Amino acid sequence: MLNVLIGLAIYMDDSQVDSMLDYIRTNWADSVLPSLCDFIRIPAQSPSFDPDWEAKGELDQAIELFCSWLDTLGIEDMTYETHRLPGRTPILLVDVPGTGSGDVLFYSHLDKQPPVTDLWSEGKHPFDPVFESPYLFGRGSVDDGYGGYLCALAVQTLRSHDIPHPNCRFLIETCEESGSFDLPPYLDSLSDKIGTPDLVVVLDSGAGDYENIWVTESLRGLVAGTLKVEVSSEGVHSGFAGGIIPETFRIARNLISRVENSTTGEILVPELHVEIDESLRNRAQRIVEVLGDSVWNGFPLLDGVEPQVIDPVEVVLNGNWRPALAVIGANGFPSTADAGNVLRPFSEFSLSFRIPPGVDSEIALQAVKNILEANPPHGAKVTFSPVVGADGFRAPPLHPSIDSALNRAAQHLYGENWMPLFEGGTIPFLSMMQNRFPNAAFLVTGSMGPDGNAHGPDEKLHVPASENLTLAISLALNALTKG
Repeated sequence: MLNVLIGLAIYMDDSQVDSMLDYIRTNWADSVLPSLCDFIRIPAQSPSFDPDWEAKGELDQAIELFCSWLDTLGIEDMTYETHRLPGRTPILLVDVPGTGSGDVLFYSHLDKQPPVTDLWSEGKHPFDPVFESPYLFGRGSVDDGYGGYLCALAVQTLRSHDIPHPNCRFLIETCEESGSFDLPPYLDSLSDKIGTPDLVVVLDSGAGDYENIWVTESLRGLVAGTLKVEVSSEGVHSGFAGGIIPETFRIARNLISRVENSTTGEILVPELHVEIDESLRNRAQRIVEVLGDSVWNGFPLLDGVEPQVIDPVEVVLNGNWRPALAVIGANGFPSTADAGNVLRPFSEFSLSFRIPPGVDSEIALQAVKNILEANPPHGAKVTFSPVVGADGFRAPPLHPSIDSALNRAAQHLYGENWMPLFEGGTIPFLSMMQNRFPNAAFLVTGSMGPDGNAHGPDEKLHVPASENLTLAISLALNALTKG
């Protein structure tokens, strides 16, 4: 077997890559899957969904289970420690000293979304794991219980084949599904232990399909708030006051039209936009060449309903690099069964804007607030109260050695180079980590394919894709030692 040192990295011929892949698949079957099944059995709901999380101790149980699995890897110089700040969800730090140059920080989380038990298919349950090849079903399987397992196994695969790897630290939190609000205090208090990584690896993202290696290059941010329109101190019979007291829903429609074109859905606030250059269009075109119309037809549209834009490239750009508004809630309205002929005193709406990477969420919120509250029709009392602001994420270009390593893995596994992925969702900690480590490269990836159903019923992990991704991470780690 040919091992040629290149700096601190090792050139691997195809037979050695195959040996690594065999090792990975064996350990997924014999070691990772049994422990992941035990993890699925622990509800471990994120604190926003379970106010009694501390008394129940399930987040701690999830960490303890993962640590017990780490002990089986046999990495003698590995250390780990659970950290607990008062009133905060616990965080696990794992340290594996490098056998080559470079520093890597792995991120994953062990908290979960609510179970939505009643919606799971017959024979499936959120906390009762079921393996039906190629899928492992259960809450937390793909979001994001597998992430720490995959990355630790990637490191151990290199160790077992005497292949150099960088210093590896794992940051595993239990508050991600609640917006990672407990993470910043830990990043402050543990800064010396976390260090300054050259590369941040995040296994909490998606995949366009299961036939490529996908790397997430961008995620949108989020700004949200509550728009309230008030005109009277109480409801008034519409027969007496209709046409005299202004109707609050009409006023709200007028105000929302200031920020969104009601015909096209285009957002009209300049502060919520970024420039879409030719490079982004070319990458969107590449995504469409692989995924085709599935970039939109996988959504549950009713027969005859078309996407907001027809061109698939524009669909990709609209879903990732342009802002969008969703009205996600309302107050002040009786149900249709209880509706009387009354002019309601107020209308209140929850407005949620997805914003592209590069938009400052604080500036965006202030711009929306200024537009909505300025010169309200009929002198109505209008308030826009911000609720949340989170910046988007755009990964800097990968180091050429890591890019080559990922292509090597993708070509070996699938016969194609790795694929870029733009995601429309928001992962708040990514911008948080990027702000903290501005000089680090980011490798954001995952096995969450289009049918993974994270947060929903029948959540499932595609095991072969996860095995293949383990190999890609192993090769990328070794490549960093060239760095």
